[in-house]
Amino acid sequence: MKKKIIEKIKNAPLKPGVYLFKNKEKKNIYIGRAVNLRHRLKNYLNPTDPRIKKMVAEADDLIIKTTKNLLQAIILEANLIKKYEPFYNVKEKDNRSFVYIMIPKTKWSYPKIIRGRELNKYLLSDAFVFGPIKSYSLAKNFLFLIRKIFPFSTCRLNQSRPCFYFQISLCAGKCVGKISENDYQKIINAMIDFLNGKMRKVKKFLKTYYPEKLSFLDQIDDTALMVKEAEINFQQRIEAYDISHFGGKQTVGSLIVFENNDFNPSCYKRFKIRNALAHDDLSALKEMLERRFNHPEWGYPDLILVDGGRTQIKVAEEVLKEKKLKIPVIGIAKFKNDKLIFGKNIKKSVKELLETSFDTLRKIRDEAHRFANSYRKKLMRIKNLYSL
Repeated sequence: MKKKIIEKIKNAPLKPGVYLFKNKEKKNIYIGRAVNLRHRLKNYLNPTDPRIKKMVAEADDLIIKTTKNLLQAIILEANLIKKYEPFYNVKEKDNRSFVYIMIPKTKWSYPKIIRGRELNKYLLSDAFVFGPIKSYSLAKNFLFLIRKIFPFSTCRLNQSRPCFYFQISLCAGKCVGKISENDYQKIINAMIDFLNGKMRKVKKFLKTYYPEKLSFLDQIDDTALMVKEAEINFQQRIEAYDISHFGGKQTVGSLIVFENNDFNPSCYKRFKIRNALAHDDLSALKEMLERRFNHPEWGYPDLILVDGGRTQIKVAEEVLKEKKLKIPVIGIAKFKNDKLIFGKNIKKSVKELLETSFDTLRKIRDEAHRFANSYRKKLMRIKNLYSL
């Protein structure tokens, strides 16, 4: 590998973006994206894949472009691949797991995810096609975020009552006549502009029709997109736990759930600690986790977050071992500043991913803390009422 490429990798920003490897003829031979450019590019310093080894040997230069978030990196990567058709990306597209987002040019259309092998079923003149995207899960999460900005409709026309997605602001209201066909098409056109990276047009559209969604463009949380980036699916479920008491009395525990890139209060659980001694937060945490995992019907999380450091993580891992469950555990410890602590058997790539999502994880921890405190205060009010 050329020294100038090595230097660029070592000094790459710790930000989302895309990277372009070029050969001696200045042609793009491979284009990729990353949630953390430096961490991803370091993998190219000692590649094990023969195809990547060959590509790196041919590379004569490296261009790095940062983006505000992973969503924009995915859009930029797909559009650059479509524009330049780099040799090693084209070879990669033979992979049958690649998917595309297709929007038919029909009335009341909406985006659909299709496999690469299904492309020949559609005339490109009759549909807008965006991609390739490297996995179905990533495409699904991608569309979920887009729908928060552009509320497309997958329901039927003229229904007697609004669909579920309309009730949570993810449908424009085609089902109950809340939007005309012409105005709905404006949403779809703006979505296509977004997928083409035409952000000025998108911002103009949102400013005119959906000003309340304008700020979402800069606040998009990467967590919901990081499904295959590090082999952990945040889209499904994160559970966070916290213990609260008042001077050792009224000890309670909270379980809160974060999934689909948002909190899910319908799955929150409260625990009144029964057996742990006063001020024994570790025993209280153990009791709560044991009781929680006696309920397989609640489903299991993909990641557990505890309020604390290695000691709290160890307690959680011991309970999981007893229950014969393999779920990664992390904690946020309070030092001078909050610090992210990792449990056992968490891959380096996952650690890097979690570190870049620390602000989101802190918000999840704070929500567990709030929910535990609210329950403890409620019990104290009830106790004080009966003591009068």
